[in-house]
Amino acid sequence: MISITIAIVILIFFIIHILFRLRRKVAGAMIGRRADLIRLFWTACALAFVAGMIISPKTVFDGALTGLKAWWNIVFPALLPFFIASELLMNFGVVHFMGVLLEPVMRPLFNVPGAGSFVMAVGFSSGYPIGSMITARLRSQRLCTRVEAERLMSFTNNSSPLFMLVAVAVGMFNNPSLGWIIAGAHYLSNITLGFALRFYARNDNERIPEPPAKSRGLVSQAFRQMLQVQRQDKRPLGKIMGDAVRNAVTNLLNIGGFIILFAVIIKMLTTAGFIDSLSGCLGVLLLPLGFSPEILPALASGLFEMTIGSKLASETTAPLLQQVVAVGMILAWSGLSVHAQAASMISETDIRMLPFIITRVAHCILAGLYSYIIFQWCAPLEPAAAVIASAAKWQSLSPALFNLKLFGLFIITLAIIILTALILNLVSNIKFFTCKIK
Repeated sequence: MISITIAIVILIFFIIHILFRLRRKVAGAMIGRRADLIRLFWTACALAFVAGMIISPKTVFDGALTGLKAWWNIVFPALLPFFIASELLMNFGVVHFMGVLLEPVMRPLFNVPGAGSFVMAVGFSSGYPIGSMITARLRSQRLCTRVEAERLMSFTNNSSPLFMLVAVAVGMFNNPSLGWIIAGAHYLSNITLGFALRFYARNDNERIPEPPAKSRGLVSQAFRQMLQVQRQDKRPLGKIMGDAVRNAVTNLLNIGGFIILFAVIIKMLTTAGFIDSLSGCLGVLLLPLGFSPEILPALASGLFEMTIGSKLASETTAPLLQQVVAVGMILAWSGLSVHAQAASMISETDIRMLPFIITRVAHCILAGLYSYIIFQWCAPLEPAAAVIASAAKWQSLSPALFNLKLFGLFIITLAIIILTALILNLVSNIKFFTCKIK
């Protein structure tokens, strides 16, 4: 541990020294030199990573083994069917079918094309980072503008419901009822952000040409669009299925590499004491809000990888309410590992990562707030007895009553969002026709 800390400190001083020397030399240079500084910084980070691997190979092996188990036992079997199915549905024109059919719904609600409904459905049901992958495909096929793709990618990347309801609630907390709180807060906060993102870059000039209006009904137009896509694809069925499986496995291997890499990084940073230092920094912001010090290391680890952070949060001695709020925040932020996976999915497009990262910060805050509200609303406890009786209260809570209350809260929130969006859309249409008449 001491040797790793000394090596990291030396490399940090070396990086700072080189950067300051280059800064003096390129004081009046062009922007291209700034890109050289960024590349030099990442080169130094890679050298620090290799130095840590040489100094402590056992730490690296343990971290890689942890990441490999998480990928092979959880991520691979959970995401492979969704990846293959999404590839097949896109090849068969289902995206175009949903794009035509759901355009009147998705446009006033989220200001995205109807094809975004497919991204939303798959992203909300399968988990990270399939929303980014399908959004990149839509952008490459010119089914959405860059701004629309950024909106879609920002609110359709969710944690898998299977992961929240089974891995987190049952596997980590040993309490299935908590899964509905975590999942409900996660999805409600992301839907809220999707509604808010409809106002992001509304004056964008890029437009995707819409198909000419037909006299037939909306369903007929959707079917015609789907059949047109299928006629244009000349590949036989076996070729289509083979390509879908190959692309799905390739993407999952890419995801597995990121998971293993960040598992190693977390293990090394924990051994070097960096996670403890980061916990202290988070404590400056979170301790005044009432968070327990025991929950801070879990949040610090969750900044890098959500699975490890969630597991640590479930094992702390903090009150159950704080554990649930912490897990909600970790899953909403999703970790730098997922951010890197999303960046790799859109690397061949012009989609920008900054809106995605800003939305993840907002999702983290909203998910924590919603988790607190839903927890208190579904299981009200006296403040003095909350810490002692929380576990027993949740174990004895009627699942039917709990699910009914949570479902009611979800429907009310969703209805408010839809009603507000429709009212705003109606107001904008009235203004448009008024100006046109004048």
